[in-house]
Amino acid sequence: MDDPEHTRLSGSDLTPEMLKGITVFGADSEAVGEVSHLHGSGAASQLIIDVGGFLGIGSKPVVVALGQLEFMRNKDGKVHAVTNWTKDQIRAMPEHRE
Repeated sequence: MDDPEHTRLSGSDLTPEMLKGITVFGADSEAVGEVSHLHGSGAASQLIIDVGGFLGIGSKPVVVALGQLEFMRNKDGKVHAVTNWTKDQIRAMPEHRE
């Protein structure tokens, strides 16, 4: 998702408030999930991403380390995450249980 209208963000640019609710896009630029919440802080943070389902119904939470995603801000200021995983690969991850 390299796009001149998207600015890459570093870990120091990210806050929990900024990350909650952002869309995660997969290898094919398709939306694969949404960040539900975070565990931990700083570089050791883990993101809980809701994948699958429709309008939040039937989705499955999976855990991904903050460092496994790239974060971008579009020209309108909206933040999103990008991964090299496909939607099927993320759906195949084990369900996260609190």
